[in-house]
Formats: sequence, structure tokens, C-alpha cells
Amino acid sequence: MISRDELRSIAHNGIWKQNSSLAQLLGLCPLLAVTTNAVNGIMLSLATILVMALANVAVATLRNLIPHEIRIPVFILIVAALVTVVDLLFNAQLHELYVVLGIFIPLIVTNCIVLARVEAFAAKNPPLQSTLDGVFMGVGMLWTLAVLGGLRELLGSGTLLGGIDMVFPGLQPIQLLPESYPGFLLALLPPGAFILLGCMIAWKNWMDARAAARTRQKPPVAAEAMASH
Repeated sequence: MISRDELRSIAHNGIWKQNSSLAQLLGLCPLLAVTTNAVNGIMLSLATILVMALANVAVATLRNLIPHEIRIPVFILIVAALVTVVDLLFNAQLHELYVVLGIFIPLIVTNCIVLARVEAFAAKNPPLQSTLDGVFMGVGMLWTLAVLGGLRELLGSGTLLGGIDMVFPGLQPIQLLPESYPGFLLALLPPGAFILLGCMIAWKNWMDARAAARTRQKPPVAAEAMASH
């Protein structure tokens, strides 16, 4: 079993405090390459969540049976097997999206996020906690890629959820800006991705600084109790 505080800590670390994209700056290659729209970022993140959760639970279950000297090759083998399954599923069920995402699905094998969590957390913790860590780390990546992709798509073409028909046939992108909007090409190019990612990192740092300042200004509970007496 897992306590509520432990669950809250794992969720907070994955989604915000140790966010792989905004705090640890891991997996920047797919982050910058596929986020030309929100759908691409969301679907690649979902594939990564599936791989991370299954890899973490597998490693956590087998960690006492894996010799320490060969743990990294074994971890990579486990991740590679899972990525192959996900890659084949995408090719069979979402072929158009699979063509768009291209090499970045197989490259989940070498994604620093996956290997980092397997080595740093799953190899040292029970299966349940490790599974939740993989899921929430993936959720942190998901919302980051979704926001970045949405911003780039909105600024670049004035739409949102472009390519949604590749996942749900019949649905169309949402036209948020007038059709006469000429588009902002820089947002769709790699430099635009770097700029927007930098803005998101600055926003996260600002939010963390505000939270730290509020904590410092809040009087200790013990001091308040003594003052009341």
C-alpha cells in the first residue's frame, strides 16, 4: 500500500517539481521536434507514459534479480522491448500519426527521461510506487508538450488540435483565430520552440519563487502558538 502523503509527493515531483521538460531539461529533442501542434505532443507523451509505467514496474519487480554490474544493459533491453510493442501498435492502429511522428517513437528507447527514472527510482523502490512515478513523470511531460504544442500551433497557424482527425476520424481542428490570419512562421520552426520553452521555464521558476516567498513570509506554527499564550 501507499500512503496519501507519498502519493502526493510522487505526483507533485513528476508533474511539477521535477518536471522532466521544465526542471530537468530531459528529452528536449522530441520535445522541440514534434510539438508543431498539440496532438503530436500529446500522442508522443501518451506513448512515453505507457513505456515508462511498464518499464518501471518491470524493473522494480526484477530489481533484486538483476546483477548490479549489468543493470544498465538489462534496463535498456526492457525499455527497447516495450518501445517495440508501442511502435507496432501505433503503426497498426494510428498509421497516419505514426508516419508523422516518425523516428521519435523508436527513439523513446534512448530518451533520458525513461532511463533516468528506471535507474533513479524504479531500481530502488517497490513496483506500485515505481509505476506511479512513471505515470506522473509522463503526465508532467504530457502537459508540457501539450501546452508548448498548442502555443506553437496557435501562433503559427491560428488553429488548435491540428491533426486530430488522424486520431479521431471526422473531427476537425479548432479555428481560434480568423482564417485571414497570416500565421507566425517562427513559432513553427525550432527557434520558436526554443523561445517558447524558455518562456515556460521562466514562468515555472517565477511560480516556484513566489511559492518560496509565501512560505518564508508565513510565521511558524509554533511561534503563533506561543504568541497566543
